[in-house]
Amino acid sequence: MTGRVSGKLGILAGGGTLPRAVADAAASSGRQVHIVAFEGFCEPATVAGYAHDWIGLAKVGRLFAALRAAACVEIVLAGPVRRPGLAQLRPDWTGVSTLLRLLRVWGGDASLLSRVLALLEAQGFRAVGAHEILPDLLVAAKTYGASKPDEAARADIAVGLQAARALGARQRGQAVLVRGGAVIGEETRGGTSALLRQPGIAGAVLVKAAMPGQDRRVDLPTAGLATVEAAAAAGVIGIALEAGNALLLDRDAAVAAADRYGLFMVGA
Repeated sequence: MTGRVSGKLGILAGGGTLPRAVADAAASSGRQVHIVAFEGFCEPATVAGYAHDWIGLAKVGRLFAALRAAACVEIVLAGPVRRPGLAQLRPDWTGVSTLLRLLRVWGGDASLLSRVLALLEAQGFRAVGAHEILPDLLVAAKTYGASKPDEAARADIAVGLQAARALGARQRGQAVLVRGGAVIGEETRGGTSALLRQPGIAGAVLVKAAMPGQDRRVDLPTAGLATVEAAAAAGVIGIALEAGNALLLDRDAAVAAADRYGLFMVGA
């Protein structure tokens, strides 16, 4: 199942596999696609076979111009784009004025990205979420794969959902690790991959939830094959994603890997 056809789609592509999945889904539904690949975040394989531009994150004037030149109607921001230090941005002239406006309301990444979408809408583009283009990515309230959480793991999931939402409310992250009813790790700027590299987390459950009240068009929690492999390497026993508010990428491969490693994966 894919989203409705509604004009040419511009994909603002960050890292990971989500931008390519969105592009392929849109193209398969008959839409024209143009990818704006953010330098330092997007991978070359993401844009292969698609019309695209490579643009620095703060080159806002170039971004607007590229989307207009490609005659994009709708835009979607797909893939993680973490806020760099100001010294790394090197904005163009439009970027300078845009950054000054954003700095007045400088917050977490999700808040910042929501304001970026608002600026693009002010330019006449219509912003949509990745889940609107590819709704099958949304996690359902069910068990994926062969393994299921036991009673203790379910209790950890309940603790983790509350803790992840509280963490998100502080604009600090979307994921926590819970073991024995206690939170033993919280996501920080390094993301989920850094969280799963922490020592001493074997036996924990990874729980991811959306930030309360966040714009669902940006930065919904995600998991995929890489998440499963990192969790298994760390000795994590399962992954729980907030149903209806998280995305499961590379679903078939991720579930197959979870089964192979004996991890449970659930929408909760």
